[in-house]
Amino acid sequence: MLQLRHAIICLLCGYLSKTTAFPSIPSNIDWKAGVELLGSFEWPKITLPTKRETAPNGSTILWVIQDTYEGSTFFDTFNFYTGADPTNGLVTFVDQQTAFNDGLASITSDNKVIMRGDNTTQLAYGVNRNSVRIASQAEYNMGLFILDLDMAPWGCGVWPAFWTLGSGTWPYNGEIDIIEGVHDNEHNQVTWHTAPGCNLTQNTNFTGTIVQTNGTDNLQCNAFINNNAGCGVTEWSQASYGPYFDEANGGVFAMNWDENGIAVWSFYRATVPLDITQGRPNPSNWGEPVAALSTQSCNITHYFANHSIVFDITFCGDWAGNSYATSGCPGTCEDILMDPANFVNASWIINSLSVYKQSWLDIVSTSSATRTHPIMNLKTCWIISTVIFLHLLVSL
Repeated sequence: MLQLRHAIICLLCGYLSKTTAFPSIPSNIDWKAGVELLGSFEWPKITLPTKRETAPNGSTILWVIQDTYEGSTFFDTFNFYTGADPTNGLVTFVDQQTAFNDGLASITSDNKVIMRGDNTTQLAYGVNRNSVRIASQAEYNMGLFILDLDMAPWGCGVWPAFWTLGSGTWPYNGEIDIIEGVHDNEHNQVTWHTAPGCNLTQNTNFTGTIVQTNGTDNLQCNAFINNNAGCGVTEWSQASYGPYFDEANGGVFAMNWDENGIAVWSFYRATVPLDITQGRPNPSNWGEPVAALSTQSCNITHYFANHSIVFDITFCGDWAGNSYATSGCPGTCEDILMDPANFVNASWIINSLSVYKQSWLDIVSTSSATRTHPIMNLKTCWIISTVIFLHLLVSL
């Protein structure tokens, strides 16, 4: 009778070893050995993060990969922009074939993505310099965007940006500038441009400094005032843009955009969180962001929608051109544009761009959300109940 009890228990354990709750239990265990063998079995250890984001309903938020842009397929899902520069730059954006033919876009043998401004052609005064601007074919409404790069463009007269842009009439679906700077600045600037009514909140927790005009914080993201300054935050780190960032072998920029706000982090190479490198990002463990736009003064879902991802390298223009005289760079922006040697650092070198979407861990709900304990489904509970009943019956 004792052997029958053991057989019933072991049959149950054999069934459970094939469920997703216990994927690592060896399938070749001699279940006839009974509970003695089970008693010596060491269950797999699961290490949970020390902190996880939680949704308003109490569920744990996980970020799962949605799109990956890298290597030989990077440009397959981007479109090359060839129109006039909306920021009045002294630049001509070329099409994809021209970009590849002229070396302005390429993939290296070790799968690094290169985009650069023309750094080989001597120009006459007043002639635009060729460059690249691309936009993703996919559009996004919220997500976690993580860019890993070895180099971002910089140099006198150079104005690069990594940003997202809402479709339709600008700026009514918003613009988020994640990486942006001019000349050889050392501090990255994160900026939001929107329709009137979205504002930056001063008491939001972030480590950067709010951009000012005439000593006053630019809190209104309204693109129709302050010469389209938007609401910007300058990062504290001198390695977040320019030569120091590149000397440190680049790093990672991350933007978390959801209904609770939009936050940006940057990490130079030596400080990239392990959860990012392992493909399991967890913003809750990254500390305060360098910049954040909260829902306290901006309805995120109202002002930001249908965003494509954009990379570009502009020369001179509204920001780099207008700030040139105080930049410490020689001559004028038009002068420096002529010599290709001035643009040897005007390059993006990208390892990967990953876009994650939210998923939820819910151990109570029977919805389609991910569950931590599949053993608790109805079918398995029925089997357990049956085994208990049989165990009692045999005991009689």
